[in-house]
Amino acid sequence: MLCLALVPHLAARRWAPYADPLILPLAVLLSGIGLVLLYRLDFSYSARYSSDPTASNQLMWTVIGVGLCVGVLIVLQDHRRLQRYIFLTMAVALVLLMAPAFFPGDTYGAKRWIFIGSLSFQPGEFVKTMIAVFFAGYLVIHRDALALTGRKVLGVRLPPGRQLAPILTVWVLSLLVLVFERDLGTSLIFFGLFVVMLYVATERFSWVLCGVLMAAAGAVVVGSAEPHVKGRIDAWQHPFAALHSQNAGSDQLAKALFGFGSGGVTGTGLGQGHPDLIGFAGRSDFILTTVGEELGLAGTMVVLMLYALLAQRGLSTAVALRDPFGKLLAVGLSAALALQVFVVAGGVLGLIPLTGKALPFLAKSGSSLVANWLMVALLIRISDSAGRARAAARSAD
Repeated sequence: MLCLALVPHLAARRWAPYADPLILPLAVLLSGIGLVLLYRLDFSYSARYSSDPTASNQLMWTVIGVGLCVGVLIVLQDHRRLQRYIFLTMAVALVLLMAPAFFPGDTYGAKRWIFIGSLSFQPGEFVKTMIAVFFAGYLVIHRDALALTGRKVLGVRLPPGRQLAPILTVWVLSLLVLVFERDLGTSLIFFGLFVVMLYVATERFSWVLCGVLMAAAGAVVVGSAEPHVKGRIDAWQHPFAALHSQNAGSDQLAKALFGFGSGGVTGTGLGQGHPDLIGFAGRSDFILTTVGEELGLAGTMVVLMLYALLAQRGLSTAVALRDPFGKLLAVGLSAALALQVFVVAGGVLGLIPLTGKALPFLAKSGSSLVANWLMVALLIRISDSAGRARAAARSAD
């Protein structure tokens, strides 16, 4: 990892010398922690389930992700060039978003994979970046209409009907993802990302209000009608029912909560816990339980703070930028990361229903790892533009 980290560092020094100095080290550190956890789990899984090792495979995808990051820094010299292709980006994103509905679901019922021969990938991991690009370009064009028009109802200025169409479209699409693909995590990230970017672009609380009300309405309807989503909600409400019945509760969530509890403040020590009892799900969203049990509350807070710091550097870049497109894109990428961490961590901690999404950089998932390194490359490029603007302002003074 140390040798691998040198490659994007030299690339950033050559093609993005004014970039934020923390974004790349944070991504490397999180990827390194993920490799350590997977390498630790490989021993337990090979002994208990006779499974193949995964850390070497994850290292291969890390190399591919770093290579993509370097390639983006070389090819994309100005992030504003992405604004020319926002509608093409959204069209590709919609195709990728709907494609898993035509493929078989995974072991846990969700349809989030595309299978091409022996290869498979999760398009939703790349869609969140594409959607952030599209929303940033769309909101730059229509920001004034979204912010300055509408009627006041009970002291809250509601969006006009014509401008409400985009949020209605996104709401319907998120419900379709829930119904046909049973992918609760992607639906939450997709809709939440749009509401966050709308609020940042317009500074109108009415958009947040509309988003929360529509999300609540959609959750009630789909949660009561779609069996898979309803099962996730029931398992979230009564996780320990699985200890008494195989058809109720969530055996994985119950074991995860026991693992967090046994970890205490400092943990049992790396390799001294039993996160492998959760099964192969320990290499996806439940990999956080390995941190909670073996590194304790302290280790869990360190990991969450690393994510928070990475999102904060993206938001800091947005504040420093002057061009509206780059500002909104930095906010969107940071919000997508924060939302995915919340969805995953909230699920395994029992705060919200389980979603099965991969924990960025840590979990075993080639698609997620490559997509997150793509996000890091875009943040580095955008922060380089912000740094150049600051340097030019200082030299002018």
